[in-house]
Amino acid sequence: MDIANRIIELRESVGENRKEFSLHTGIPVRTLEDWEAGRRNPPEYIPRLIAYQLEYEKLTKKKKG
Repeated sequence: MDIANRIIELRESVGENRKEFSLHTGIPVRTLEDWEAGRRNPPEYIPRLIAYQLEYEKLTKKKKG
């Protein structure tokens, strides 16, 4: 899977549009648009960091709720 599709998959896994995902992750909307369109590529560790962040949030919500 290429990086663009991985970023899209991560965003869709939390059910957010680009603006919401931008606010959630702190990544500018324009950057997300460029990554998802394949116009630019993030460093290879970025999708892993986003995945870790989303997994951490999911795990901490389960413990609280």
